[in-house]
Amino acid sequence: MPWRGTGLNVVARAAGLALPLAMAAPGASAQEPPRPYAVSGDAIAKSLTGRPGDAARGRAIVANRSVGLCLLCHSGPIPEERFQGTLAPSLAGAGARWSEGQLRLRIVDGARLNPDTIMPAYYRTTGLHRVARSFAGKTILTAEQVEDVVAYLVTLKE
Repeated sequence: MPWRGTGLNVVARAAGLALPLAMAAPGASAQEPPRPYAVSGDAIAKSLTGRPGDAARGRAIVANRSVGLCLLCHSGPIPEERFQGTLAPSLAGAGARWSEGQLRLRIVDGARLNPDTIMPAYYRTTGLHRVARSFAGKTILTAEQVEDVVAYLVTLKE
């Protein structure tokens, strides 16, 4: 079965297991339905919340192995976190490589840019496979959490 666009946990995909990200991180799933957004080219230009996120909260989400799980696959400039991933690009310099809108789309639904990505869609609820019933129709991150992560990644210029 192809893993394209499934939104499954990256590690589960790599290991060939069908374990949804939500099962690996209880409590990480958001309760609100996704807010509408517009994709233009390779970006979502406007904030999902209408306001900027908080970079400090975003850093905490990226570092948290129960919420964002970012460091499972990515490495980043978070020296206190051991055992960072090597499956995906380093987050160091992300703010220099991509615009705020480009980062937002990559977090919301990276499969729109790369159908073969192993990165979960953090703010999508449709087109997913093997999602636990208790998490069906829910996003992994809230709109506010997405904006917090974007705010943090934009600061990573080196």
